[in-house]
Amino acid sequence: MHWKDEGYLLSKVNYDENSIIIEVFTEGHGKCTGMVYGGSSKKQKRNFQVGNKLLLNWKSKNQNKNGYFTSELIKPIAPPYFDDKKKTISILSASSLLKILLPERQINKKIYNLFNHLLSNLFLKDWIKLYIYWELSLIKELGYEVSLFEKSINGTEDFFSVKINNKFFNLPSLLLEKNSNINLTDKNIKEALIFNKNLLLENFANPNNLKLPIARNILENYYN
Repeated sequence: MHWKDEGYLLSKVNYDENSIIIEVFTEGHGKCTGMVYGGSSKKQKRNFQVGNKLLLNWKSKNQNKNGYFTSELIKPIAPPYFDDKKKTISILSASSLLKILLPERQINKKIYNLFNHLLSNLFLKDWIKLYIYWELSLIKELGYEVSLFEKSINGTEDFFSVKINNKFFNLPSLLLEKNSNINLTDKNIKEALIFNKNLLLENFANPNNLKLPIARNILENYYN
């Protein structure tokens, strides 16, 4: 079996002295795993930074088994942000979420295009807002659409919230004011990240005994 596709590197682990095993998210074949012979060599190592866009050739004797990749670098996504801790960890966070949440070899071009849009626009001033809405879009595409304007009453306090598993979670101001020119602060960014984290935990991680990526927690902790 053989195919050729483009995709983003989600993770890599060393296999032996010269080889690595990678997980990629491709446009036409979904999330796939395979070995790269010589992937840890000086010549190839720089290509395998998480988030980088690759041209991939996959071969296997059996379509249902992991094969091996040869690849070429299309675009180095990660290196331009090595001096920016928040953007670097956001790439790791987004890639790790796809790694744990996407089923193997299931095509989802909508999620692929959303990920492509995120990684292509990290240079924007309000990139963290884009990241927050990327998480919400991912949650929606995985089967849980959030109604951001379900009004709830708590005593004499009037507020907006969403009910998940019989629990109410207050909607952060950043999400309620999507179309406004809200001033981004560490406080409202963290509120939005915590809200998204609750959605991920309640709907995906907890029911499936998954742990959210360490990178996701680090990103949230940058906004205190």
